[in-house]
Amino acid sequence: MKIVQINTFHNKATGGIMMNIHNLLNQAGYDSYVVWGRGREPQNDHEILMNSNLDVKLHGVYTRLTDKTGFCSSAPTRKLIKQLDIIKPDIIHLHNIHGYYINIELLFNYIRMNNIRLVWTLHDCWPITGHCAYFDMCGCNKWKNGCFDCEQKATYPSSLLIDNSKWNWNKKKDLFSNLNLTIVTPSEWLKNLVQESFLGNYPTHIIHNGIDLNVFKPTIDKDILAKFNLDNRPIILGVASEWTERKGLKDFYYLSEQMPDYQFVVVGLSDKQINTLPGTIHGFTRTDNVQELVTLYSSASVFFNPTYEDNFPTTNLEALACGTPVLTYDTGGSHEAVTTDDVGTVVPKKTPHEADLTAVKNELEKLATRADSIRSNCREASVHFNKDSLFQEYIDLYETLYSGDQP
Repeated sequence: MKIVQINTFHNKATGGIMMNIHNLLNQAGYDSYVVWGRGREPQNDHEILMNSNLDVKLHGVYTRLTDKTGFCSSAPTRKLIKQLDIIKPDIIHLHNIHGYYINIELLFNYIRMNNIRLVWTLHDCWPITGHCAYFDMCGCNKWKNGCFDCEQKATYPSSLLIDNSKWNWNKKKDLFSNLNLTIVTPSEWLKNLVQESFLGNYPTHIIHNGIDLNVFKPTIDKDILAKFNLDNRPIILGVASEWTERKGLKDFYYLSEQMPDYQFVVVGLSDKQINTLPGTIHGFTRTDNVQELVTLYSSASVFFNPTYEDNFPTTNLEALACGTPVLTYDTGGSHEAVTTDDVGTVVPKKTPHEADLTAVKNELEKLATRADSIRSNCREASVHFNKDSLFQEYIDLYETLYSGDQP
């Protein structure tokens, strides 16, 4: 059985999922290929890089001028299709297909014409909307029946002037129809949305994101900790690959000023964001040193994830695996990892884009006070998100589809 996975990157959260599945497939003796839109060069003939930096930039410019992301990059997509013709995959597994690297019209027409079995893991809401990747903060429901007059055209994937959300929605509905498709979502929340969308007639399964429990475990390296120049106050930690508006960085600003007995540490900031941080926050750029991250998770009293729009963030899982309780908002599927108050706290939002920060402050203090007594519970809860057992579910799904059975 030949499987080809396609994603924007080979790394970051979604790329890590793709590569973990790829490694499991290789270990089990399957013929596995991975494709990414941009990033490092391939290291062997089962890795495929689609785009040049120039093409990605041209696709980005095209999106800003036309609001038609996913309908550029024709030459790289035709090149990929030629490679798919040579590989002849039994199953194509899509992850994120936005990100300025692929022409979805060419790709989906090819998949449909060749009746290739398709698995699609939805890591956000972009496949079911006419523009945006998330719509929680603006409370929009147009995606259910047809997008128009998009109030989020300036958000990723941003358009400068034109609103083509109606055209995009209708085009996606057409392109994503009549496929041999099985959808996977990492959260119950997104599965429910999919079933209300134009993809609702396809079988949809939940496979949670997984993490490596041999890497993410309670570990404190004092040498690493000294590098961050932290003091003895309890740590409130935040981690994200990018601190965009929806990730809730503004709440760290406020809370760090209101809670002087705690030190707030935020990882994943841009240099520009670090330069404008208040003195109450220790800010760091994204680290590729996993042991640094593990030490920070393990040292924290609370992992604070104030996300206002999200699917099923792996950072919550990483924190739990390191024995650190999680406080998050009732956002998307973020709360689904915090199954009991023995591993964390879920705080309702006051509005789609605002939290009751007085209540959040109180809950952070309560959770930090009992953090040491529930660390073992957190580690125990993380066992349910072991990547090997969860990603094996993808292989089981491939086998079921390959055999012709209904999953």
